[in-house]
Order: sequence, then C-alpha cells, then structure tokens
Amino acid sequence: MRVVSLLPSATEMLYALDIEPVGVSHECDYPPEAAELPAVNSSRIDASADSEDIDEQVQSALDDGGVYEINRDTLADLDPDVIVSQGICDVCAVEDTEIRAAVADLGLDADVVTSDPHSLDDMLGDIERLGERLGQTEQATAVRAALEQRVETITQQTPENGPRVTILDWLDPVMVGGHWLPEMVDRVGGSYGLAEPGARSRPREWASIREYDPEVLILAPCGFGLDQTRDDISVMTEREGWAELSAVQNDRVYAIDGHHYMNRPGPRLVDSLAALASVIHPGTVDAPANAVTRLPTAELSAGD
Repeated sequence: MRVVSLLPSATEMLYALDIEPVGVSHECDYPPEAAELPAVNSSRIDASADSEDIDEQVQSALDDGGVYEINRDTLADLDPDVIVSQGICDVCAVEDTEIRAAVADLGLDADVVTSDPHSLDDMLGDIERLGERLGQTEQATAVRAALEQRVETITQQTPENGPRVTILDWLDPVMVGGHWLPEMVDRVGGSYGLAEPGARSRPREWASIREYDPEVLILAPCGFGLDQTRDDISVMTEREGWAELSAVQNDRVYAIDGHHYMNRPGPRLVDSLAALASVIHPGTVDAPANAVTRLPTAELSAGD
C-alpha cells in the first residue's frame, strides 16, 4: 500500500507500524531516513527567523493563500492509496481541506485519513486507527501497549502535588501550550493552571503569566529546536517582570525541543512526558538525550 504522510507525527506513527511512506511533508525528519523521501509540500515561511518575524510571516501567508503549498506534480507521481492529513492547526501542516481538494482535482484514488489528536489517548488511538486502515492491526496494538506501559512507568516515578508549571509553545506573541500538554503535566505531578486539558494553544497576555507566577517555566516553541529557542531568549528576558518570576528566581527555566518532542503528537510524545518529568521533578526520570536544557536565568535576568 502506497502511503503519503503530510505531518511529522504521522510519519513517526507509520514507521512505528513498520510502514515506510512513499512521500512525506517537508518537515518530516524522524526517523532520519524519512528526510530522504520526496516532499509533497513546501512552506512559504522562513522557519529560521525569530518568533516575531515568523508570526508576521504566518499572518501574511494566511491572508494570501495559506502557509503551505502542495507539490501537486509530486503527489500525482506518487499516486498514493492513503494520505494522512491533519486537523489540528492550519499553521502546523497542510490543512485537511486543501489536500482533499488536491486529491479531487488530480483525480487520485486516495483515501484521506485525518489525524486530530488533543490528548495522549487521542494519539494512541490514531496509531490503532492507522494500523487498522493499513493492515497492521496487531503491530498497532503492540505499539500502543508498549507506549502505555512507558507512560505508566514514568507517572509512577513522579510524586504528586508538584510545582506550578507553564509551557510556552510560542514566545512572541506569548502562547500557552494546550492540547495534550496540560494532561501530561498533570500526569507527572505538576500543576498547570493556565489551560485546560485538550484546549487549543492560544495567545495570552504576559500579565497573566506574571500573575500565575510559574515555579517551572518551559519554553518549547513549535518548530524550534534548543539552539533556536536559546537564540530567541531575549524576547522573554526583556519583558517587564521577567526577573521577578519564581521560575527565574529559582533557576528553573528550561528549553525543551519543541520541534521534535513537545509539539509533535506521535509516539515520541511519551519521550516528551519523560522530558517534562525530568524538569518538574529533577532526578526522578531521565530525559531523552538532547531534548532539554536549563537556561542560565541568573545571567539572562541580568540582561546578558
């Protein structure tokens, strides 16, 4: 069966199911061999820019045809039987409606399967649903069981009644992470008071962050790795009241790789849970290698 994936999380699900897609999105880079496959879409955004610039580019693109372009010739050449699309966010990947329109225009005989997870259980359910659709039901059941066991192991290692936690999945404007993140913080014993489980990420006034005064502050901008987050840290440190936050005062500000972990709802969302546990309750759970870094708040608060 010829399968095309239009989002990185779905690509990771496919490989977990022992299915190698014939085409992927331009952002699919895990496992590494996925990056060698034909890309069926491209972005109109310079993803190497800072938070403010990217936000401006996105708003401009949304007003002028959208963030992504489908490479229709490539899609037609690949002639897929199944295309995995998404309904989570029109900024994160090609919209489901766009790919359905392209399939119709090209006359492809392809089934479009939509992934729209807002919780850990939703992600696990997507794995089973894909497995059933693609003839890998037993493998999907085994993958889900293994991931559920890891979740249970991680949650058992972390105490309850932990610190106030805020995760920012964008820095300018400030956005508090939603979807699966509130639930995940709760599972590892943190308190997440600025968003309800399953709620979409949305911009927030900086004053509301200051008022909540997180004891652990995690910066995980969508699409940013650790280096890009660190390079953009001044947009946070220059905000009024930054130095007075409890997380800053107590040297508990962290960056977690938002590109590969926190904002990618595939099998490695369980690795993201481990990363969260490692910073909410240091010493209890090991984070994945190169997923987390503590930001030097003593220097940053001094304006360096």
